Amino acid sequence: MHRTLRIVPATLALAAVLFTAPTPAFAANKDMVELQTQVRALQDAIARLQQSNDERMGVMKDLIQQTTDAVNKMAQTMDGVQRQMRAQSESTGKNVEQLSGQMQSLNDSLDELKARLGRVEKSIGDVQSQQQSISAKLDSGGGGAASGGAPMTTDTPAPSGSPAAPIVRNGKPSAAIPATAAPALPTAPSAPPVEDLYRTAFSDYNGAKYTLASAEFNDVIKYYPDSNLAGNAYFYLGEIDYKAGRFSAAAKNYDKVAEQYPGNQKTAVSQLRKGESLLAMKQTDAGVRELRSLIQRYPNTQEATAARSKLNALGVTVVPRTR
Repeated sequence: MHRTLRIVPATLALAAVLFTAPTPAFAANKDMVELQTQVRALQDAIARLQQSNDERMGVMKDLIQQTTDAVNKMAQTMDGVQRQMRAQSESTGKNVEQLSGQMQSLNDSLDELKARLGRVEKSIGDVQSQQQSISAKLDSGGGGAASGGAPMTTDTPAPSGSPAAPIVRNGKPSAAIPATAAPALPTAPSAPPVEDLYRTAFSDYNGAKYTLASAEFNDVIKYYPDSNLAGNAYFYLGEIDYKAGRFSAAAKNYDKVAEQYPGNQKTAVSQLRKGESLLAMKQTDAGVRELRSLIQRYPNTQEATAARSKLNALGVTVVPRTR
């Protein structure tokens, strides 16, 4: 009995040892499994977050690329518009210059016509004066024959070197033969008339005979410095120098027109061409001042329009048109 009682506690102690000993191992495994599960869950979350970030970065890259393409296209469009505006501005300036040149040619042709009309009127006046002089002498010769007695009945030739006398028939002088020779014309001046000189020079200029035209325009200035056509001559000397690339000489000739002939019709175009000459010499500030001065002095002219086009092409603020 006592032995049995001693066995039971031992058995119970052994059972307690058997059932309690493995508990820490099972608890540790459970914690490890939970930890591993949490790590895997965390890894999955990180993977999903990484995938989401990659997708968002891809979308952002696409948006950035699209924006860059749009900006590039806009820049190309703006560049094209600027080139088109510059081309239109240059085309407008060229058209204005061509129109200005045509107007200059028309004005010069008008000057020539006026000069020709003046010469025709002078010739008509000279002829009328000669006719009146001849009529007066015929009348005085006829009266002397009538009061002097018997008329001459035969045609007697006048002595050599003397003026021919009228043939008198029936007491009246014959109108078929003048009583005296026409009066001698005045002595020609040392230089041709200014209109002739200018017309010849302008014709040679239009024919691109610039060396000859320069000499002839200089003759106009030399012999007729006070004539308004001398101002035109300075202008065309400037044009010849400009075509030859002598921009400094051209600017001086253009300046002569404004300084010495302020009322000349080529004053405005001379100032325009002076400004262009200064720009061609890279004297931008002086050229801009000249063009602005032209716009202020002649705001409603074709030359002012051309000056505005030049300034716009240079990116310079244009003086507002005055009303």
